[in-house]
Amino acid sequence: MLDIMADPAVEEQVSKISELCHKCGQCHLLQDNHLYNFQDEVDDELVCHICLQPLLQPMDTPCGHTYCFKCLENFMQEYNFCPMDRKKLSFQHCRKSSLLVRNLLDKLTILCPFQKECQQTMQRCELEAHLQNRCPGFKKYKSDIERRKNPHSRGKEDPITREETNAAREAELSDGATSLVAESSIAAVVSLGTVEPGLVNPAFEEGEEGDLPQKASLVAETSTIEIHRDDPEEELGMRIVGGKDTPLGNIVVQEVLRDSVVAADGKIAPGDHILEVNGINISSVTHCQAISLLRHPGPVLHLMVLQEKGFSNRTLKQDSSHAVNREVIHVTLMKRDPSEPLGIKLIRKTDEAGIFILDLLDGGLAAKNGKLSRNDKVLSINGQDLRQGTPETAAQIIQTSEARVNFVVLRQSGVLLPDAVEDGGTPNSSSSSSNGGSPVHHRRRPDQNHYRRKSNYQKDLPQGYLSQEKIVAIKKELKESLGITIGGGRDNKNKLPIYVTSVQPIGCLFRDGRIKRGDVLLNINGIDLTHLNYYEAVSALKSNAASHTVVLKALEILVPERVPEPTDPSSDIREHGFNWSPLWITWLGLPTYLHCCQDIVLRKSNSESWGFSIVGGFEEGKGNQPFFIKTIVPATPAFHDRRLKCGDEIVAVNGVSAVGMSNSELIPMLKEQKNKVTLTVVSWPGSLV
Repeated sequence: MLDIMADPAVEEQVSKISELCHKCGQCHLLQDNHLYNFQDEVDDELVCHICLQPLLQPMDTPCGHTYCFKCLENFMQEYNFCPMDRKKLSFQHCRKSSLLVRNLLDKLTILCPFQKECQQTMQRCELEAHLQNRCPGFKKYKSDIERRKNPHSRGKEDPITREETNAAREAELSDGATSLVAESSIAAVVSLGTVEPGLVNPAFEEGEEGDLPQKASLVAETSTIEIHRDDPEEELGMRIVGGKDTPLGNIVVQEVLRDSVVAADGKIAPGDHILEVNGINISSVTHCQAISLLRHPGPVLHLMVLQEKGFSNRTLKQDSSHAVNREVIHVTLMKRDPSEPLGIKLIRKTDEAGIFILDLLDGGLAAKNGKLSRNDKVLSINGQDLRQGTPETAAQIIQTSEARVNFVVLRQSGVLLPDAVEDGGTPNSSSSSSNGGSPVHHRRRPDQNHYRRKSNYQKDLPQGYLSQEKIVAIKKELKESLGITIGGGRDNKNKLPIYVTSVQPIGCLFRDGRIKRGDVLLNINGIDLTHLNYYEAVSALKSNAASHTVVLKALEILVPERVPEPTDPSSDIREHGFNWSPLWITWLGLPTYLHCCQDIVLRKSNSESWGFSIVGGFEEGKGNQPFFIKTIVPATPAFHDRRLKCGDEIVAVNGVSAVGMSNSELIPMLKEQKNKVTLTVVSWPGSLV
């Protein structure tokens, strides 16, 4: 009898293939790209034209094309030209794509590969953490692998198996399972800045109704907008928040002012993320840098913005009443040279094995041929069976084909493609209402329950901020004016303290030089100004300015970075009048005893999401950071309520202070709230541009 020795190399390779990748949860060789099941169609600009899949570790060539790192590396081992235009190319001359592009790709919405046990959707960058920490399917897979490796310890593993089963059951029953989705997808994608471990998205929660026949994904689109100004110096008329020096990361539109240039254009809305200004990437600039770019005068302003479109629900079931006719079709495409792309986008579906044609690119070889169609199922290419294949395998076959590419496809007529339905809708439910099945959102009462921030809600100033009180005593002539204008007041919609908007050259305070624009006025001659409305403050200042001696107590807020001040104060008054207001980041340095909080109560059904995402919280190396509202999703409870704004700080949830919490502590609090939540928030006006 002969002993047959296995080839160790082959055995190792087979082992590597048979075990699932711990990063993507699918089977592939170590040297190959990770595999993902994408929820929606991906913009062609984000697709690698070697593997025909969304880019992984994108690399830019000097000739302007972008490929996956591994795809390009493997291609360059055999060739010395660009696959698209065949220009001479060296791998050493290629560079990583911009942070913006990498973030757009990382935010693509994907499905968990363990669809039987886990129906979660998430951003691509979140899959690895999901698999390792939350996915019941991957836990079960790891348990099975461990059991096969240690067959004699099966009895010892039973408690673990029971525990995992219970955990999976709990995950199914939990109605608040928060999926870290977010903010985006371009034409399905989003860039909301760098990957933030503090990003929580209570905006997306799967309900406990397991029979809902749809999956929801958060859809956003990027678009380029041209703003035209007759007067190049005219303000755009919008308020912005965020910046890389804040937990928000990105620059976000908080408000569009009525009758402004931006309002007249009508294309920008609150919640939009500004990615570029006149071709300059501002996805990772400070707040002040963004202000300078947006305030730059000019007749035309080009903005690239990311706009949330809300949740898109896609039915997973087809109406069986539609007859299905199947037809096998043979199609041959002839490439003019081996590197010519066919212009076909291939995908996998979650409810059926195999590869399907998602789209034919305009002007591409397949589109010109005209014989292939969207939703065709690819049975084979060049004789290789792909009924259980992957898009990556198909792309490899196409790339290695010389000239002739033979397709055998299965075409189904009479099958309805899943279409997007209204946000919150349940299209297969007979009880759906005219507004898409969402509960009726009652108009909120106009109560303004603002109050001073409680002592247990107070916090230290963020890193880099400093506020210092100063007492200014001035002797003056009886009829001499203080020479200041003020803004704010507790009647302001943001309940701001009184602050100085200008120090005019004709007054005694200008001569003294200690009171500056932006200073918060605390009291005058012992009279407290911090609780007064605007007109009460004006009256108090005028009556006390009539005396020979005026004692002002003021607060100066020092921020890490400032927009440069004009050298001539009078010219600044001429340009801005008396409508100047502090930057949004200035208010982040205001001591908490001067904050005015508001309680906002949101209500939802079990199947709805709250409709907002948050960033911030305690992080190692960064310390305690406030929690901020980053995204408000259209057609959700937070959106309909209309009181929450991007940039608002969350102070407490249901009366429990969020100060000092990490995101891992705040997430469960938000998940536990099934139908009602009370958010205590502080709202600051965004910076005007």
